[in-house]
Amino acid sequence: MSFEQKRRALITGASSGIGKATALAFAKVGIDIALVSRSREKLEGVVTAAKATGVEAKAYPVDLACISQVKTKIEAIADDFGPIDILVNNAGMGYTANLDHIPLEDWQRVMDLNITSVFQCMMAIVPKMRQQGQGTIINIASIAAKQTFPGWGAYCVSKAGLLALSQTLAQEERANGIRVTAICPGAVNTEIWDTETVHADFDRAKMLTPEIVAQTILHTVLLPQETVIEELTLMSNAGVL
Repeated sequence: MSFEQKRRALITGASSGIGKATALAFAKVGIDIALVSRSREKLEGVVTAAKATGVEAKAYPVDLACISQVKTKIEAIADDFGPIDILVNNAGMGYTANLDHIPLEDWQRVMDLNITSVFQCMMAIVPKMRQQGQGTIINIASIAAKQTFPGWGAYCVSKAGLLALSQTLAQEERANGIRVTAICPGAVNTEIWDTETVHADFDRAKMLTPEIVAQTILHTVLLPQETVIEELTLMSNAGVL
């Protein structure tokens, strides 16, 4: 795949799962990638694999849960790596508990990472995209943004908020050449199911794979600049949400 102009992407949550798969999918078509996650060690593994395709790739360890620092750090990454044409906001967390059992600090942690950190990432990059006259932002929401599930209240609320955030920014920035897409996948077989904040018993073999979601993201990014998919729901056809 060749481009009239070299593209450069910033991907959060890039050390594993959808973020890692997206990074490698981008690299294969020649998109340079700035990779953001908490773990430098895991990021460096993705960087090595991406560089083997011939693209520029760089790791930037950042804890997006530290909300007060996110905007400044993402701005610094953009200054260091170069103009960002594509922003993929993939970092987030899962959380399961009935609403009446969620401590306020846990509720806030979910909202901070799943909505507020995305808002801060976008506000760091959008002004630069405006100056360029174009840009593509992909926000990874969830089927939980459109359908609620008992025991997943905080997560559902955070993803519904992310969907609304994406839709609002899409309307506000369309005239500036900025495309905003919210992708709402069903269950994806990633490390989220192994985290201490998620307790669920699904058949992971029937879930979407990170690579399938990554190909959907890539397809969305590669659309002609004058077109956009503003919302996309991607589900497994194997009988699991």
